[in-house]
Amino acid sequence: MKVFEMLIPMTIEGLKTTIGVFLVTLIFSIPLSIIVAKLRMSKNKAIANITGTYIYIMRGTPLLLQLMFIFFGFHFVPVIGFAFGRYQAIFIAFILNYTAYFAEIFRGGINSIDVGQVEASTVLGLSKTFTFMKVILPQVIKNVMPSIGNEVITLVKDTSLVYILGVADALKAAKSVSNTYSTFIPYIFIGFVYLVIIAFLTKILGNVEKRFSYYR
Repeated sequence: MKVFEMLIPMTIEGLKTTIGVFLVTLIFSIPLSIIVAKLRMSKNKAIANITGTYIYIMRGTPLLLQLMFIFFGFHFVPVIGFAFGRYQAIFIAFILNYTAYFAEIFRGGINSIDVGQVEASTVLGLSKTFTFMKVILPQVIKNVMPSIGNEVITLVKDTSLVYILGVADALKAAKSVSNTYSTFIPYIFIGFVYLVIIAFLTKILGNVEKRFSYYR
């Protein structure tokens, strides 16, 4: 069918953007979120409040609005003399947004760990960094994996928002072909593609969860 002759190449090109945004966001936001979570728990009120405000703004406003603000906002502030490119704006918005969500998940996970483990590590002469990285963090990851998994799946679907900046992704490919041939088939096809991606990710997340299952 002519629909698929046009749809499949465009989908492949669009998936490069979808997967690229997904991977970059995940690679940067998870490590950053652990740092932000620790800063949010800081005994220094100024640091805790600044971090809390950042999290509040990122979680309290739509990702679509954040994309528009980061890309279009600086164009209307000529004093700054700098504007982000499309992909720069996309990566910054996605990383900042998901860092905030992941940070709250990790903060909850850290708070769920018995403080006695930290005290025991101190008695044994272990450093705070070693205790956190080798004792606390593995348990936290195990506890928060279901929540992290939900956000990862949401991230896959959120990548479709890049269309607002004129960037071609998998969903935009379906829209273009659908408009050309006046058919809903491209949307059904892309829906199936997303289901396959999410099924693959669910399997990976399940394996990671099993990897940390010995922390009970």
